[in-house]
Amino acid sequence: MELIVLTPEKEIFQGGIESVKVPGTTGQFEVLKGHAPIVSSLVSGEVRIITASGERKTFNINKGFIEVLGKEVSLLVQGVEDTNN
Repeated sequence: MELIVLTPEKEIFQGGIESVKVPGTTGQFEVLKGHAPIVSSLVSGEVRIITASGERKTFNINKGFIEVLGKEVSLLVQGVEDTNN
């Protein structure tokens, strides 16, 4: 799958992923290969990405939206705070 994470100011991430876990308005959920198409709102919280190479990336978002369509996943968020140290 391909993921792009955007804020109004800049692109945060773009690349191949195995999964992405996001803070949905009714609870966290994870998007894996073959996920049904969806558009959902997100609340502030942690996003966890497992890249295609197996690397784990995490950051906190300030609410937004996720769209899953085929092999494309888009996160449009108001802002992020990197938690990778």
